[in-house]
Amino acid sequence: MPQIILEDVVKTYRVALRGEGVKSALRGAFSRERKIVRAVDGIGFSMEAGELAGYIGPNGAGKSTTVKLMGGILVPDSGRIEILGRVPHRDRKEHVARIGVVFGQRSQLWWDTPVGDSFDLLRDIYRVPEADYRRRRGELTERLGAGDLLRIPVRQLSLGQRMRCELIAALLHAPDILFLDEPTIGLDAVAKLALRKFLTEIHRERGVTMILTTHDMDDVEALCDRVIVIGRGAILFDGGIGALRARFAPERVLKLRFRGPAERIGISGAKIVEWGGTEARVEFDPAEIPAERLIADVAARCSIADLTVEAPGIEGIVAKMYAELKL
Repeated sequence: MPQIILEDVVKTYRVALRGEGVKSALRGAFSRERKIVRAVDGIGFSMEAGELAGYIGPNGAGKSTTVKLMGGILVPDSGRIEILGRVPHRDRKEHVARIGVVFGQRSQLWWDTPVGDSFDLLRDIYRVPEADYRRRRGELTERLGAGDLLRIPVRQLSLGQRMRCELIAALLHAPDILFLDEPTIGLDAVAKLALRKFLTEIHRERGVTMILTTHDMDDVEALCDRVIVIGRGAILFDGGIGALRARFAPERVLKLRFRGPAERIGISGAKIVEWGGTEARVEFDPAEIPAERLIADVAARCSIADLTVEAPGIEGIVAKMYAELKL
Protein backbone atom coordinates (compact mmCIF):
# COMPACT_ATOMS: atom_id res chain seq x y z
CA MET A 1 0.00 0.00 0.00
CA PRO A 2 1.36 3.49 -0.84
CA GLN A 3 2.64 5.62 2.03
CA ILE A 4 1.25 8.79 0.46
CA ILE A 5 -2.14 9.04 -1.27
CA LEU A 6 -3.72 12.21 -2.66
CA GLU A 7 -6.99 12.04 -4.62
CA ASP A 8 -8.82 15.03 -6.15
CA VAL A 9 -7.44 17.42 -3.54
CA VAL A 10 -8.69 21.01 -3.72
CA LYS A 11 -7.54 23.98 -1.65
CA THR A 12 -8.78 27.53 -2.25
CA TYR A 13 -7.97 30.91 -0.73
CA ARG A 14 -9.99 34.09 -0.57
CA VAL A 15 -7.79 36.99 -1.63
CA ALA A 16 -8.74 40.62 -0.94
CA LEU A 17 -8.50 42.99 -3.91
CA ARG A 18 -7.88 46.70 -3.62
CA GLY A 19 -7.28 49.44 -6.15
CA GLU A 20 -4.51 51.99 -6.00
CA GLY A 21 -4.75 55.32 -4.24
CA VAL A 22 -6.14 56.78 -1.01
CA LYS A 23 -9.78 56.58 -2.09
CA SER A 24 -9.48 52.85 -2.73
CA ALA A 25 -7.79 52.38 0.65
CA LEU A 26 -10.62 54.20 2.45
CA ARG A 27 -13.26 52.30 0.50
CA GLY A 28 -11.49 49.04 1.33
CA ALA A 29 -11.76 49.78 5.05
CA PHE A 30 -15.54 49.35 4.82
CA SER A 31 -16.01 46.85 2.01
CA ARG A 32 -13.57 44.68 0.14
CA GLU A 33 -13.75 42.92 -3.15
CA ARG A 34 -12.48 39.36 -2.96
CA LYS A 35 -11.68 36.60 -5.38
CA ILE A 36 -11.24 32.86 -4.96
CA VAL A 37 -7.81 31.47 -5.85
CA ARG A 38 -7.57 27.72 -6.44
CA ALA A 39 -4.06 27.04 -5.14
CA VAL A 40 -4.56 23.28 -5.52
CA ASP A 41 -7.12 22.20 -8.09
CA GLY A 42 -7.97 18.50 -7.97
CA ILE A 43 -4.45 17.07 -7.76
CA GLY A 44 -3.78 13.39 -7.17
CA PHE A 45 -0.73 11.14 -6.90
CA SER A 46 0.64 8.39 -4.69
CA MET A 47 4.10 7.40 -3.46
CA GLU A 48 5.43 4.07 -2.29
CA ALA A 49 7.81 3.66 0.65
CA GLY A 50 11.37 4.67 -0.18
CA GLU A 51 10.60 6.83 -3.21
CA LEU A 52 12.37 10.16 -3.73
CA ALA A 53 10.36 12.49 -5.96
CA GLY A 54 10.94 16.03 -7.15
CA TYR A 55 7.81 18.19 -6.92
CA ILE A 56 8.42 21.12 -9.23
CA GLY A 57 6.59 23.99 -10.87
CA PRO A 58 6.77 27.78 -11.32
CA ASN A 59 6.13 30.25 -8.52
CA GLY A 60 2.49 30.15 -7.39
CA ALA A 61 1.91 26.68 -8.86
CA GLY A 62 0.78 25.18 -5.53
CA LYS A 63 3.91 23.33 -4.40
CA SER A 64 4.20 24.71 -0.87
CA THR A 65 0.43 24.51 -0.39
CA THR A 66 0.58 20.80 -1.23
CA VAL A 67 3.39 20.24 1.28
CA LYS A 68 1.42 22.07 3.98
CA LEU A 69 -1.64 19.94 3.21
CA MET A 70 0.41 16.74 3.47
CA GLY A 71 1.99 18.01 6.68
CA GLY A 72 -1.40 18.67 8.27
CA ILE A 73 -0.79 22.42 8.51
CA LEU A 74 -3.65 23.17 6.11
CA VAL A 75 -7.05 21.50 5.72
CA PRO A 76 -8.18 20.66 2.17
CA ASP A 77 -11.52 21.98 0.92
CA SER A 78 -12.24 18.57 -0.60
CA GLY A 79 -10.55 15.38 -1.72
CA ARG A 80 -8.62 12.69 0.09
CA ILE A 81 -5.18 12.88 1.72
CA GLU A 82 -3.84 9.83 3.50
CA ILE A 83 -0.26 9.65 4.81
CA LEU A 84 0.90 6.42 6.46
CA GLY A 85 -2.75 5.44 6.87
CA ARG A 86 -3.73 8.68 8.62
CA VAL A 87 -5.53 11.88 7.62
CA PRO A 88 -2.91 14.56 8.41
CA HIS A 89 -5.14 17.36 9.71
CA ARG A 90 -7.31 15.01 11.81
CA ASP A 91 -4.54 12.96 13.40
CA ARG A 92 -1.92 15.68 13.74
CA LYS A 93 -0.08 14.40 16.81
CA GLU A 94 0.31 10.88 15.48
CA HIS A 95 1.04 12.21 11.99
CA VAL A 96 3.85 14.63 12.86
CA ALA A 97 5.57 11.93 14.90
CA ARG A 98 6.21 10.02 11.66
CA ILE A 99 7.20 12.85 9.33
CA GLY A 100 9.99 15.43 9.10
CA VAL A 101 9.70 18.80 7.38
CA VAL A 102 12.39 21.23 6.26
CA PHE A 103 11.36 24.66 4.95
CA GLY A 104 14.26 26.51 3.36
CA GLN A 105 12.74 29.89 4.20
CA ARG A 106 11.42 29.05 7.69
CA SER A 107 13.03 27.55 10.75
CA GLN A 108 11.91 24.97 13.30
CA LEU A 109 14.81 25.96 15.58
CA TRP A 110 14.50 28.51 18.39
CA TRP A 111 16.14 31.70 17.15
CA ASP A 112 17.88 32.95 20.33
CA THR A 113 18.87 29.62 21.89
CA PRO A 114 21.93 27.48 21.12
CA VAL A 115 21.40 24.80 18.50
CA GLY A 116 21.90 22.02 21.05
CA ASP A 117 19.09 23.40 23.23
CA SER A 118 16.74 23.38 20.21
CA PHE A 119 17.63 19.74 19.61
CA ASP A 120 16.93 18.93 23.29
CA LEU A 121 13.52 20.63 23.07
CA LEU A 122 12.66 18.64 19.95
CA ARG A 123 13.65 15.44 21.78
CA ASP A 124 11.11 16.28 24.49
CA ILE A 125 8.41 17.28 21.98
CA TYR A 126 8.77 14.03 20.03
CA ARG A 127 9.43 11.97 23.18
CA VAL A 128 12.54 10.36 21.74
CA PRO A 129 14.20 7.96 24.22
CA GLU A 130 17.40 9.48 25.60
CA ALA A 131 19.70 6.74 24.27
CA ASP A 132 18.21 6.94 20.76
CA TYR A 133 18.40 10.71 20.82
CA ARG A 134 22.08 10.79 21.82
CA ARG A 135 23.01 8.22 19.19
CA ARG A 136 21.12 9.95 16.37
CA ARG A 137 22.31 13.43 17.29
CA GLY A 138 25.90 12.25 17.44
CA GLU A 139 25.68 10.44 14.12
CA LEU A 140 23.90 13.25 12.28
CA THR A 141 26.09 16.06 13.61
CA GLU A 142 29.21 14.09 12.68
CA ARG A 143 28.02 13.35 9.15
CA LEU A 144 27.00 16.97 8.55
CA GLY A 145 30.01 18.48 10.32
CA ALA A 146 27.78 20.31 12.79
CA GLY A 147 29.39 19.30 16.07
CA ASP A 148 30.98 22.74 16.57
CA LEU A 149 27.61 24.48 16.06
CA LEU A 150 25.73 23.04 19.05
CA ARG A 151 26.64 25.88 21.43
CA ILE A 152 26.01 28.70 18.95
CA PRO A 153 22.64 30.57 18.96
CA VAL A 154 20.66 29.87 15.81
CA ARG A 155 20.54 33.58 14.87
CA GLN A 156 24.36 33.63 14.60
CA LEU A 157 24.55 30.75 12.10
CA SER A 158 25.22 31.26 8.42
CA LEU A 159 22.53 30.04 6.05
CA GLY A 160 24.50 26.91 5.16
CA GLN A 161 25.12 26.12 8.83
CA ARG A 162 21.45 26.65 9.69
CA MET A 163 20.27 24.34 6.92
CA ARG A 164 22.54 21.57 8.18
CA CYS A 165 21.01 21.99 11.62
CA GLU A 166 17.48 22.09 10.17
CA LEU A 167 18.09 18.71 8.53
CA ILE A 168 19.37 17.24 11.78
CA ALA A 169 16.33 18.60 13.63
CA ALA A 170 13.98 17.03 11.08
CA LEU A 171 15.62 13.61 11.43
CA LEU A 172 16.14 13.35 15.20
CA HIS A 173 12.89 11.40 15.68
CA ALA A 174 13.64 9.01 12.75
CA PRO A 175 10.69 9.95 10.49
CA ASP A 176 9.44 7.64 7.76
CA ILE A 177 8.74 10.55 5.38
CA LEU A 178 10.73 13.74 4.84
CA PHE A 179 9.23 16.81 3.14
CA LEU A 180 11.88 19.19 1.79
CA ASP A 181 10.63 22.61 0.66
CA GLU A 182 13.46 24.54 -1.07
CA PRO A 183 16.16 23.10 1.25
CA THR A 184 19.08 24.50 -0.79
CA ILE A 185 17.72 27.99 -1.49
CA GLY A 186 20.45 30.60 -1.16
CA LEU A 187 23.22 28.08 -0.47
CA ASP A 188 26.62 28.24 -2.14
CA ALA A 189 27.85 25.43 -4.39
CA VAL A 190 29.85 23.66 -1.66
CA ALA A 191 26.93 23.66 0.79
CA LYS A 192 24.53 22.41 -1.90
CA LEU A 193 26.79 19.51 -2.80
CA ALA A 194 27.18 18.54 0.87
CA LEU A 195 23.41 18.55 1.44
CA ARG A 196 22.74 16.54 -1.73
CA LYS A 197 25.32 13.95 -0.69
CA PHE A 198 23.80 13.67 2.78
CA LEU A 199 20.23 13.30 1.47
CA THR A 200 21.32 10.65 -1.02
CA GLU A 201 23.01 8.65 1.73
CA ILE A 202 20.05 8.94 4.15
CA HIS A 203 17.65 7.87 1.43
CA ARG A 204 19.77 4.90 0.42
CA GLU A 205 20.65 3.71 3.92
CA ARG A 206 17.35 4.28 5.75
CA GLY A 207 14.80 4.10 2.95
CA VAL A 208 13.22 7.41 3.98
CA THR A 209 10.51 8.52 1.56
CA MET A 210 11.24 12.07 0.38
CA ILE A 211 9.40 14.77 -1.51
CA LEU A 212 11.60 17.64 -2.71
CA THR A 213 10.13 20.93 -3.89
CA THR A 214 12.68 23.21 -5.50
CA HIS A 215 13.47 25.61 -8.32
CA ASP A 216 17.02 24.26 -8.50
CA MET A 217 16.90 21.73 -11.32
CA ASP A 218 20.38 20.48 -10.45
CA ASP A 219 18.91 19.26 -7.14
CA VAL A 220 16.23 17.37 -9.05
CA GLU A 221 18.68 15.79 -11.48
CA ALA A 222 21.10 14.81 -8.71
CA LEU A 223 18.54 13.36 -6.29
CA CYS A 224 15.29 12.31 -7.96
CA ASP A 225 14.26 9.39 -10.15
CA ARG A 226 10.69 10.67 -10.35
CA VAL A 227 9.42 14.14 -11.22
CA ILE A 228 5.93 15.49 -10.51
CA VAL A 229 5.22 18.79 -12.25
CA ILE A 230 2.44 21.07 -11.00
CA GLY A 231 1.14 24.18 -12.72
CA ARG A 232 -1.93 26.32 -12.06
CA GLY A 233 -2.77 23.97 -9.18
CA ALA A 234 -2.95 20.81 -11.32
CA ILE A 235 -0.58 17.91 -12.00
CA LEU A 236 0.84 18.30 -15.52
CA PHE A 237 3.42 15.50 -15.57
CA ASP A 238 4.32 12.54 -13.37
CA GLY A 239 7.13 10.20 -14.38
CA GLY A 240 10.87 9.67 -14.65
CA ILE A 241 13.38 12.24 -15.83
CA GLY A 242 13.91 10.13 -18.95
CA ALA A 243 10.20 10.33 -19.80
CA LEU A 244 10.22 14.08 -19.12
CA ARG A 245 13.18 14.47 -21.46
CA ALA A 246 11.54 12.34 -24.16
CA ARG A 247 8.32 14.35 -24.02
CA PHE A 248 9.63 17.90 -23.88
CA ALA A 249 13.25 17.83 -25.10
CA PRO A 250 14.14 14.70 -27.10
CA GLU A 251 16.81 16.54 -29.08
CA ARG A 252 20.52 15.82 -28.71
CA VAL A 253 23.51 17.91 -29.75
CA LEU A 254 26.46 16.44 -31.63
CA LYS A 255 29.60 18.48 -31.00
CA LEU A 256 32.35 17.99 -33.56
CA ARG A 257 36.00 19.00 -33.79
CA PHE A 258 37.70 18.50 -37.16
CA ARG A 259 41.34 17.85 -37.97
CA GLY A 260 41.35 20.96 -40.13
CA PRO A 261 38.90 23.52 -41.58
CA ALA A 262 35.87 21.63 -42.89
CA GLU A 263 33.50 22.84 -45.57
CA ARG A 264 29.88 23.10 -44.39
CA ILE A 265 27.81 20.13 -45.53
CA GLY A 266 24.11 19.37 -45.72
CA ILE A 267 22.81 16.77 -43.25
CA SER A 268 19.43 15.14 -43.79
CA GLY A 269 17.31 14.79 -40.64
CA ALA A 270 19.46 17.14 -38.50
CA LYS A 271 19.91 20.87 -37.94
CA ILE A 272 23.29 22.57 -38.09
CA VAL A 273 23.35 25.02 -35.18
CA GLU A 274 26.96 26.13 -35.64
CA TRP A 275 29.64 25.44 -38.24
CA GLY A 276 32.82 27.41 -38.35
CA GLY A 277 36.48 26.59 -38.90
CA THR A 278 37.34 23.36 -37.15
CA GLU A 279 34.22 23.03 -34.96
CA ALA A 280 30.50 22.37 -35.46
CA ARG A 281 27.33 21.76 -33.45
CA VAL A 282 24.50 19.70 -34.91
CA GLU A 283 21.08 19.25 -33.28
CA PHE A 284 19.13 16.05 -33.96
CA ASP A 285 16.30 13.87 -32.70
CA PRO A 286 17.44 10.24 -32.13
CA ALA A 287 13.95 9.05 -33.09
CA GLU A 288 14.45 10.52 -36.57
CA ILE A 289 18.14 9.85 -37.11
CA PRO A 290 20.17 7.65 -34.71
CA ALA A 291 23.42 9.14 -33.44
CA GLU A 292 25.56 6.42 -35.05
CA ARG A 293 24.06 7.07 -38.47
CA LEU A 294 24.52 10.82 -38.13
CA ILE A 295 28.14 10.39 -37.06
CA ALA A 296 28.81 7.99 -39.95
CA ASP A 297 27.31 10.47 -42.40
CA VAL A 298 29.53 13.32 -41.18
CA ALA A 299 32.63 11.11 -40.91
CA ALA A 300 32.23 10.00 -44.52
CA ARG A 301 32.68 13.61 -45.69
CA CYS A 302 34.76 15.29 -42.96
CA SER A 303 37.89 14.32 -41.02
CA ILE A 304 36.77 14.18 -37.37
CA ALA A 305 39.33 14.63 -34.57
CA ASP A 306 36.88 14.42 -31.64
CA LEU A 307 33.15 14.32 -30.94
CA THR A 308 30.61 14.25 -28.10
CA VAL A 309 26.85 13.70 -27.97
CA GLU A 310 25.06 15.73 -25.29
CA ALA A 311 21.49 15.75 -23.99
CA PRO A 312 19.94 19.01 -22.75
CA GLY A 313 20.25 19.63 -19.01
CA ILE A 314 17.23 19.28 -16.77
CA GLU A 315 17.00 23.07 -16.40
CA GLY A 316 16.68 23.52 -20.14
CA ILE A 317 14.07 20.76 -20.32
CA VAL A 318 11.94 22.34 -17.60
CA ALA A 319 12.24 25.81 -19.16
CA LYS A 320 11.05 24.38 -22.47
CA MET A 321 8.20 22.55 -20.73
CA TYR A 322 7.06 25.72 -18.94
CA ALA A 323 7.09 27.59 -22.24
CA GLU A 324 5.18 24.84 -24.05
CA LEU A 325 2.55 24.59 -21.31
CA LYS A 326 2.41 28.41 -20.96
CA LEU A 327 3.08 28.35 -17.22
